Amino acid sequence: MDLSAFKKSVAENAMPAGMSASLRALWVEARGDWDQAHQVAQDISDATGAWVHAYLHRKEGDESNARYWYSQAGQSPFRGSHDAEWDQIVTALLAR
Repeated sequence: MDLSAFKKSVAENAMPAGMSASLRALWVEARGDWDQAHQVAQDISDATGAWVHAYLHRKEGDESNARYWYSQAGQSPFRGSHDAEWDQIVTALLAR
């Protein structure tokens, strides 16, 4: 699956089977359910989950909390748009 197909699944409300929890959180968030996405991200205990968690708090506007999660993920805080960051994370996760 590539970014385009992932976005299409979001638009069609057809979550792909077998997604990682991190991708599932991003998929749910793209459908407008930040709370559910955050709940999924909180249960992921690796750097990938921390990266998604950082993105979610940045999108929420909680920069301090986002900085903490970026540090846990080993990532620099993102400076572009939320859409660009979402694309970057999804692309990276799909490549794994």
